[in-house]
Amino acid sequence: MATGKEHEDEGQVEQVKGAVKEGWGALTGDRSTEAEGKVERAKGSVQEKYGEVKSDLTGENDPTRKP
Repeated sequence: MATGKEHEDEGQVEQVKGAVKEGWGALTGDRSTEAEGKVERAKGSVQEKYGEVKSDLTGENDPTRKP
């Protein structure tokens, strides 16, 4: 089971991949690729927020928590 931090990291990677794809689509005039990039960025953002919430709920972000 993935931790909240892992979800956050995966979401950030997905956002970067989406931004690259979106930029490539805009550069080449490929609207389909550009749209796919926007969707990937949105999915990454949602996954990152999910990870943040999961970390908060499980106490992963608690500095007094022992690993």
